[in-house]
Amino acid sequence: MAVRALPSLWLAAALFAQQPRPAQPEQPPIRVQVNEVIVPVTVTDEKGAFVSNLEVGDFLVLDEGRPQKIVYFSREQGQPVVIGFLLDMSNTTRIHWKTFQEAVLELVWTLLPGDKKFSGYLIAYSNEPELLVDTTHDSEKIVEKIRKLKPGGGSSLFDAIWMACTRRSLIEGEPIEPRRILIIVGDGNDNSSKHTLEEVLELAQRNMVTIYGVSTVAFGFTSEGERTLRRLAEETGGRVEYPLQGVYKDVSGYLSTPSDEGNYALRVGTGGYAAAIASSIVRSVAAVAGEITTQYVLRYVPDDTDSTKAFRTIEVRVNLPNVKVRHRKGYYRFNP
Repeated sequence: MAVRALPSLWLAAALFAQQPRPAQPEQPPIRVQVNEVIVPVTVTDEKGAFVSNLEVGDFLVLDEGRPQKIVYFSREQGQPVVIGFLLDMSNTTRIHWKTFQEAVLELVWTLLPGDKKFSGYLIAYSNEPELLVDTTHDSEKIVEKIRKLKPGGGSSLFDAIWMACTRRSLIEGEPIEPRRILIIVGDGNDNSSKHTLEEVLELAQRNMVTIYGVSTVAFGFTSEGERTLRRLAEETGGRVEYPLQGVYKDVSGYLSTPSDEGNYALRVGTGGYAAAIASSIVRSVAAVAGEITTQYVLRYVPDDTDSTKAFRTIEVRVNLPNVKVRHRKGYYRFNP
C-alpha cells in the first residue's frame, strides 16, 4: 500500500435518483419539509483559506432576489456525504495517469476513512462509462479497481454523470444527510456520450449534486473541455483544481535557465519534473478534500409559493468583506 500523504479527513457522500435502501434501525429519521431547499456553502478569504467560524446571522439567502428565513444551519466538519469518483480513462489521460492514479488513491483513503457516515462509488469512463464499484463504505474495494485501470479510448463524461445520477445504489437520507458529491478527474472533454451537457447539468441540479473537478490538462496546453468542467462545477457549487498548470510558477529559474526544450527549470522526463507534478497534484487533491469537509449547510423554505417558474436562482451573501462565497446557482422546484 502506498504511503498516505494527505491528512486524515472525516467525510463521505451518497447520490441520486433511485429508491433508497431501508433505514438502519439505530438511525433516527431525518425530518425535512418537502419544499425545503438545501444549500451547501463554501466561504474563503482573499488568500483562499476557508472561513469556518461564521454563525447563521452572518448569512443572507436570496431566492429569486427575495430574502429567505434560514430554518437550519450547520457548520460541523465531517458531515455525512456520498462521493462519486468519476475517472477519465480516455487516451488524453495516458501521459500522467500513473501520477494521477496515486493521487486518486490518496483521495479515496482520505474521504472514505472507514466510518459508515461516509460512502463512495467509482465510475470510469472512456468510450462508455462503467460503474466499477457501487456505493460502499469500504475504500479498499474502490482502491483495488483503480489500481487495475489503464487509459485508452474516447471520453463519455456526460454519460458518466448521467450514470452517477441514475444507476448506483442510494443511502437512506440523501440528499439531505448524507449530501451528494461528484469528483471528476479528467480534462472535461466529451466525444462519445449520448447525453448532452445541458441534460446532465439539469439532472445534477435536480439531484442536488455538487461537482468538483481535478483537471488533467498539462502545462502549456488547453482543452475544449475546460469550460465544460468549470461550468459543471460552478453551477452546482463546486470548483476545479488545475494541478498541472502551476508546476513552474514557484520554481527559481523558470525564465532564467535556458535549455533546448525552452526556458524551463524543470524538464520533462527528469526527477525534478516528476516530483513537482506529484506535489502539485497532491496539493490539489488536498484542497478538494478540505473544501468538501469545510462547508456550511443552509436550509430554507421558499416564501414565494405562487411562482410556477421551474428553475429558481439562489444567491448567498456573507456579512464579511473580501470573501468568496460558492454555492449552487439555483434549483428546480418541480420534477420533470
